[in-house]
Amino acid sequence: MAGCITKFVTDLAGERRDCLAVLGAITALYLALKAACSLWSGLKQFLLARSFGVNPRSLGAWAVVTGSTDGIGKAYAEALAKAGLNIVLISRTREKLNAVAKEIESKYKVSTKVVAVDFTGGTEIYSYIAQELAGLDIGVLVNNVGMSYDFPMFLTEAPEQDLKNVLNVNCTSVTFMSKIVLPGMVEKRKGAIINISSLSGVRKVPLLAVYSSTKAYVEMFSQCIAGEYSSKGIIVQCVAPGFVATKMSRIRNASLFVESPESFVRTALPTLGVTPATFGCVVHALQGALTRCVPDWLYLKISNSLMHAARAKGFKKRDKKE
Repeated sequence: MAGCITKFVTDLAGERRDCLAVLGAITALYLALKAACSLWSGLKQFLLARSFGVNPRSLGAWAVVTGSTDGIGKAYAEALAKAGLNIVLISRTREKLNAVAKEIESKYKVSTKVVAVDFTGGTEIYSYIAQELAGLDIGVLVNNVGMSYDFPMFLTEAPEQDLKNVLNVNCTSVTFMSKIVLPGMVEKRKGAIINISSLSGVRKVPLLAVYSSTKAYVEMFSQCIAGEYSSKGIIVQCVAPGFVATKMSRIRNASLFVESPESFVRTALPTLGVTPATFGCVVHALQGALTRCVPDWLYLKISNSLMHAARAKGFKKRDKKE
């Protein structure tokens, strides 16, 4: 009897080891395949994109770029003009718009059109924009315009108007600009919408609650309308950059981990038609991968520490100015 029990226990232990071995092999295979897919995705995006991507000029005669007088928006406008598209520049200040339009026309020999609107204005501005875009063969829309806080702060410290502005600029603009251009793209069964999100939309950022949440909205909105319109020939891409040397980031100079707007767009634009979501460049892709790998508790601890330091510095600077 004891021998039978011993044999049963031994057999059971052996079966358990076999099951664990199989499970371990499946897990290792899954991780290897996942790593291989990530490697291929990276190679395809940043080394082979020009072979797999779409030519923006094949999508239509005009590109529309919001927030196009500075930073990433201006860089996209210039890159698309270089590709041969006429450019509609939409931003707040007409003088800046005219200066950028003149620069693009002179350098790239394309036509431009300027539309001066303040995207903090809410939904009432979009009927005017629709009128200005009527009749244009729009191939590409770049929803770039964005806004953040003056500096990190608790939700209860943020001025109510600032919160409304961030929501209008970051969420309302992406939604209603897409709604304006989609009917024309669907009619000709081709077109592309590029929505600029942020690395801040990938993981939550305390003290930038509304900004971080609006950028997460941009990512989810992009996925949803891609699901609705990809079968109709429309490309929808979400671009989530890390730090770029722009006025909004308040970083003046590019560095190893901070891209210039021009270098960022130089690598991001060729990924159009290659991937529905991208960090735009290798450095930001590595930062994004690291961000996703860090445990939530550790990420929050680091993020809180950085944001609280920036908050203290921001209030000190504001008090000094006042």
